[in-house]
Amino acid sequence: MRIIFITQDDPFYLAKNLQYLLRKLPPYAQVVGTIVADVSPFGKRETFTEKAKKTYDIFGLPFFLRYGLKYVSSKLRKENRVKYVLEQHRIPLIHLEGNINKKENLAKIAAYQPDLLISIAGNQLFKRPLIDLAPKGCLNLHTALLPKYRGLMPSFWVLKNGEKYTGVSVFFVDEGIDSGPILVQKTVEIGNRSQAELIEYTKQLGMDCIVECIEKIQAGNYQLIANDPARMTYFSFPTRADVKAFRAAGKRFY
Repeated sequence: MRIIFITQDDPFYLAKNLQYLLRKLPPYAQVVGTIVADVSPFGKRETFTEKAKKTYDIFGLPFFLRYGLKYVSSKLRKENRVKYVLEQHRIPLIHLEGNINKKENLAKIAAYQPDLLISIAGNQLFKRPLIDLAPKGCLNLHTALLPKYRGLMPSFWVLKNGEKYTGVSVFFVDEGIDSGPILVQKTVEIGNRSQAELIEYTKQLGMDCIVECIEKIQAGNYQLIANDPARMTYFSFPTRADVKAFRAAGKRFY
């Protein structure tokens, strides 16, 4: 099975989880290329200065300093870089210009003859020609119990809203936002975890779920779980007021 990953250059969580995933892939699963976009934590492309200012304005100085230092550390330690992990595993980068859905970009992806596309922290909306490019489909990882908590930063919102449970969903992508049919879903008890602890746990669990999806697709024998739009909730990036409410509820970022 020829697989292409679609991801972003996340400096905090992704490198070690990709390392974990690549070591757990079954022998028939060959990652033939990876598309790595610039990191976009706010759900849209912004300059580094814009991202830094928004982080400071929304989350405050302690958060800004903590994750600023982690960002610098990720740049200094090569094992924290997504592209270094890919290089270790001899996985080529697929260099695209502009939107992933452009005809010339689709042609570049198709040249690798993928059977399956897997989006892990992908930060662009996929249109139908891309979704249909690989014969076995296009998967996406979302760290929430879909159809609840579609959108951005579900780990923040489940804590702010006092949920007792969250989870991980891996689904077949359609042209909506986190709206495709679910292939594998796992429930997680939140307990007293901080947001950072919850992200750490669900990201690794998500890698296990991706492996399970690959095995199900290879076997060709699976049942899909409905991603019911009537039950869905959607959240975008938090505001400063949301962060104040998060802290007022006794929740912790780390």
